[in-house]
Amino acid sequence: MNQNSLFTKSHFPILDGLRGIAAIIVVTFHLTEPLGTGHLDILVNHGYLAVDFFFLLSGFVIGYAYDDRWDQMSVGTFLKRRIERLQPMVVLGMTLGAIGFYFTDSTIWPLIHTVPLWKMLLVMLIGYTILPVPLSLDIRGWQEMHPLNSVGWSLFFEYMANILYAVGIRKLSKTALAILVFIAAAALAHLAITSPNGDVSGGWTLNMEQLRIGITRTIYPFFAGLLLSRITKPARVKHTFFWCSLLLAIILYMPRIGGADHLWMNGIYESFCIIIAFPFIVYLGASGKIHTSGENKICKFLGDISYPLYLVHYPIVYFYVAWISNHKGMTFAQAWPYALLILISSILLAYISLKWYDEPIRKWLKNRGALPADQTKT
Repeated sequence: MNQNSLFTKSHFPILDGLRGIAAIIVVTFHLTEPLGTGHLDILVNHGYLAVDFFFLLSGFVIGYAYDDRWDQMSVGTFLKRRIERLQPMVVLGMTLGAIGFYFTDSTIWPLIHTVPLWKMLLVMLIGYTILPVPLSLDIRGWQEMHPLNSVGWSLFFEYMANILYAVGIRKLSKTALAILVFIAAAALAHLAITSPNGDVSGGWTLNMEQLRIGITRTIYPFFAGLLLSRITKPARVKHTFFWCSLLLAIILYMPRIGGADHLWMNGIYESFCIIIAFPFIVYLGASGKIHTSGENKICKFLGDISYPLYLVHYPIVYFYVAWISNHKGMTFAQAWPYALLILISSILLAYISLKWYDEPIRKWLKNRGALPADQTKT
């Protein structure tokens, strides 16, 4: 049997579209974050939960795409396919971060100009592997796993979840997987409700506390998505793209719950969103049908740019953050035209990266026979 014939399952176009909606909201979160004074007053307050939504989507799509193929596929083949899908954009994202690094020297990162070129290039090369850098290589000063492109932390945990799935968890029965997901849900709720900030935000630093946050944020949604793909049979629900997009936007744009005096209330809100609401949205999205060619084009475009947008936007956001830090007291009313320009530029750059870099690279790999084509779009 031709190896590529194993990988021809159809996509869920509405889930592709929802991934794009979430990616755009992530950008708006990063553009409003530097204008807040802390975790209580960021305008797009729960935008970081889009990462947890991505993890759940990934688990669902991975289960749908691969669960019934392991009698014809090795762990090595699976991991090669995931590298082919994820790694080209990781390389581009880290390269863009390296190109812009020295130009973001500012009051918030005052020591950038003192970083030797060899050290920055070393961080870039490590970033190409998506392995986290130690704090001794924290060249920006934010204690990030990936100082050249902050969002790399979630890709590191995405890979970890994929490896866990491939080497063992895929073999679990539905009952055993449900027990794992239940325990992971309890751990996630405990993290959210008892954390110092009353939320799940974190996971981007290479230390024990942040690794715990990153692992907790990954295990429940990814494997809940996997379980969802195994135990549910999508129904036929009309107009799900609109309603799922609206519900997702409401969740991620929701203002802070409970304020400084009742942080636990926000933890309960985030637990509910990740444990209950996100699986419901994914189920509805998988159950929906595309009704018009226009809706199909929108979902395809959003799905196509979602991953490139996630990887290319933050190197541009670094410039924006530096500009905000150099102009103390900047308000949203003053900053929004620049934020809008960066949002549009990021979407344009994502599309260019997709068409001129990501798709050609993956096509080249396929034509050389190095790796079979990946159609999961995650």
